[in-house]
Amino acid sequence: MTSMADEARIVLDTLADRTTGLFSPTLRLGVTGLSRAGKTVFITALVHNLLHGGRLPLFSAQSGGRITRARLEEQPDDAVPRFQYEDHVRTVLEERLWPQSTRAISELRLTLQFESASAWSRLLGPGRLTIDIVDYPGEWLLDLPLLEKDFATFSAESIARARLPSRREQAAPFLALLDGADLSAPMSEPVAQGLARTFAAYLNACRADASALSTLPPGRFLMPGDLEGSPALTFAPLPVEPSETYPKGSLAAVLARRYEAYKTVVVKPFFREHFVRLDRQILLVDALQAINAGPEAVEDLKTALADILACFRPGRASWLGSLLSRRIDRILVAATKADHLHRDSHRRLEQIVRHLLDEAIARAKFSGARTDVLALAAIRATREANVEDGGETLPVIVGTPMEGETIAGERFDGRTETAIFPGDLPADPRRLFGAGHRPREAVNFVRFKPPRLERDAEGLTLSLPHIRLDRALEFLLGDKLT
Repeated sequence: MTSMADEARIVLDTLADRTTGLFSPTLRLGVTGLSRAGKTVFITALVHNLLHGGRLPLFSAQSGGRITRARLEEQPDDAVPRFQYEDHVRTVLEERLWPQSTRAISELRLTLQFESASAWSRLLGPGRLTIDIVDYPGEWLLDLPLLEKDFATFSAESIARARLPSRREQAAPFLALLDGADLSAPMSEPVAQGLARTFAAYLNACRADASALSTLPPGRFLMPGDLEGSPALTFAPLPVEPSETYPKGSLAAVLARRYEAYKTVVVKPFFREHFVRLDRQILLVDALQAINAGPEAVEDLKTALADILACFRPGRASWLGSLLSRRIDRILVAATKADHLHRDSHRRLEQIVRHLLDEAIARAKFSGARTDVLALAAIRATREANVEDGGETLPVIVGTPMEGETIAGERFDGRTETAIFPGDLPADPRRLFGAGHRPREAVNFVRFKPPRLERDAEGLTLSLPHIRLDRALEFLLGDKLT
């Protein structure tokens, strides 16, 4: 993915980071996932529970009373926006709305002061761990595999996906323009803009809830930011022949050059300056949205996640090697929105995500990284109950569906609490894939509003409720707080 010059810069950056951290241990935790997987919610809940002494029974440092102080500190990188934790907490607690999705990279520095679990280490005084939480859009992950693909390969894969039955309707305007494009004709900016605009519209349509497709590079076409309208984002895949040389200044030659510029201007800086500096990683996966959309969306999610995990640099470096090269030594894959299911289905949700990632996780383990998969709700929006229906007891979840959500023709108003039987996930994950398996059971997932936060007898607001956030923290941070 990188040239020798890129690797040299990575070594220098890593050495600078390690030198700074010799007397103040720092761990860089990457939080990522595809769109609407819950990255912002996860970080907000993690920080809120640590700052406010949340109920985290399986996070040993917290439950054992060894964390003596937690505080936010000044943003570490002056060129990177701060994660707006306070705004997100206010949105969840006061407005009972979910915070805006991640739109750009951001960071937040959290420092924990703790007592060691070892009597010998306690003689040396309290420990301290600084955690730099790096939040970046899931869409940007879709770009990393492009670093190893030339324009012809990118184009062939993109056009083949656009012609799939599940995408043909969304891609129709783009494919119509593509069919009329003369690749060897002199470059025309209006033609290039039309191709880029319809290609971006097709990608955005595929991302909508009804389709829930995931393999949608280039990621900045979904989230252009300040690059919107720039030449680096004004290109589209073309049916070029790898063995053919197109005239200089032709449509094919110019768009191929812009594709390479996109990798140079957009993808490589993100990879070099942020992605390879991570020590640990949590990958959030919204499998329920794909399950709702059907087998093609589930298969597409599997492809996208495999591409993402292939970009990580997993492994365990030696002490000397770690001074020069960072490796992600722990990867947690979290199936989010577990509160949308009864707990009886949580294990099945984990099995589905494991099935999605079997090959990629095996590669990470082979390289020395520890991996785990769990079903998680960083902020629990529902509670469980049982209802009688025709003499049968059904396990249900109770919460307030978001306004506009529907089940079986019933539209929710965003104010009324209701009990919902979401259905059961299949015991065999393969039943969610493709036409070769039996049809999946009917499963109903809707989005719920954040919960009203409980208060204790003295009127103090309690910490945000969750499902297995403590297990996630133990896996990601526990060994650093011993």
